Amino acid sequence: MKGVILAGGLGSRLRPLTLVTNKHLLPVYDRPMIYYPIQCLLNAGISDILIVTGGEHAGDFLKLLKNGKDLGVRHLAYAYQEGEGGIADALKLAEDFADGEKICVVLGDNIVEGNIRRAAGDFFTQRSGAKILLKEVPDPQRFGVVRFEGEGEHKRVAEIIEKPSSPPSNCAVIGIYFYDADVFKVCQSLKPSGRGELEITDVNNYYLQRGDLTHEIIDGWWTDAGTFESLYRATDL
Repeated sequence: MKGVILAGGLGSRLRPLTLVTNKHLLPVYDRPMIYYPIQCLLNAGISDILIVTGGEHAGDFLKLLKNGKDLGVRHLAYAYQEGEGGIADALKLAEDFADGEKICVVLGDNIVEGNIRRAAGDFFTQRSGAKILLKEVPDPQRFGVVRFEGEGEHKRVAEIIEKPSSPPSNCAVIGIYFYDADVFKVCQSLKPSGRGELEITDVNNYYLQRGDLTHEIIDGWWTDAGTFESLYRATDL
């Protein structure tokens, strides 16, 4: 399985800091933010990694990470996203890199306390489809949120709603996703949302409707780091 880190975007919620650097190069305690998703993949046994970035500071990733050897990455590749087309649009750039293999996609500002090795292993043996990771959060209206059906062992994801004003649960879809090779056809078929972007929630809902989307609620804490509040929380954690 290969790893894809999406580290583009303008980071407008973190201005003026992001006027002079890419959001994912800002410090979270004693390391650049991008180190955390790289380590997340390495902890899961994934050492063939593509970083998708963009903007005028894209070259700084190469300056910082070089070929990834110092961090333990076996093979580090880069792709450049032009414009702001959303997460699913950025993911399309990984098709040649994936080369038909399953992939684990991590948003570059997502930081987890625990290890996703178990989820990665489960997906490796999953015949087809996708897997999403969930975490209970105090502010679900900021995220894609799941609506469940059933109870206990029969509890399943019935719907994923992007940034709902009235969340059906407090379980957010965190920015770590597993996909089979069909994901690139799915991304090509998407139409822009009201925000003018290709939404990753639409990708996940496709697999949900197809019947081969699985989920796991992660252990330990999780946070994004895309706002001043969450960047502070990530550093504190």
